[in-house]
Amino acid sequence: MEKQNILFNLDDTLAYCNRYFNQVIGEYTDLMTGWFPSLTKKEIRQKQLEMDIEAISVHGLDSDRFPESFVRAYRYFCDQTGKEKKKNEMDDVKELGYKVFEIPVEPIPHMNETLQELKDAGHELYLHTGGDEMNQRRKISQLELTTFFENRVFITEHKDTTALSDILKTIHADPAITWMVGNSLRTDIVPALELNINAIHIPAEMEWKYNEVDINVEPNSGFYQIDSLQEVPDVINQHIH
Repeated sequence: MEKQNILFNLDDTLAYCNRYFNQVIGEYTDLMTGWFPSLTKKEIRQKQLEMDIEAISVHGLDSDRFPESFVRAYRYFCDQTGKEKKKNEMDDVKELGYKVFEIPVEPIPHMNETLQELKDAGHELYLHTGGDEMNQRRKISQLELTTFFENRVFITEHKDTTALSDILKTIHADPAITWMVGNSLRTDIVPALELNINAIHIPAEMEWKYNEVDINVEPNSGFYQIDSLQEVPDVINQHIH
């Protein structure tokens, strides 16, 4: 059996992520409706999301971006409603935004068994994750992922086709035996298909709006959509036999 290069995404592929952001956004909207009684939680959530996504083009997936979106939405609604901007309130929402990075991460079911099975089969496992170094290293450490990936870890603030292309060049990957496994159509699947490597899409339990895009690339390689991480080894085995 030919050894494959398998790149895994981290957030919402190997470990839960969006559920923590949604939890903190819920706390934010609770706080904000106390200060802005005329607004609905939905309006607040929409504006925060819009500002968070808008900042990605400038700041990438840097951790500071998320708490800043809380502050920017607060300022926006102060301007809209005529409410005085208060420094202590801005500090409170910013601090709340950072809270998401302190929540211990939880592996997605079957993470360890799946990675162990692929490692035992002799495949080369890589981690390609978006975000800033400190926060992603915290998760890698908590989940003990170096057991499977050792030093084959790539953390990029802009996770796109260029970033993936650079990784494939670095590891001298043959596209025919290389895979990207992830939940994000935008940052995992479309880049993989654009670079003609195999792709496995595992939809997240709850998806972030930023990740939802149409696939306008005709796959020239294997492209599979599955429901669970534990199906990955079977898909790869069937593809290479």
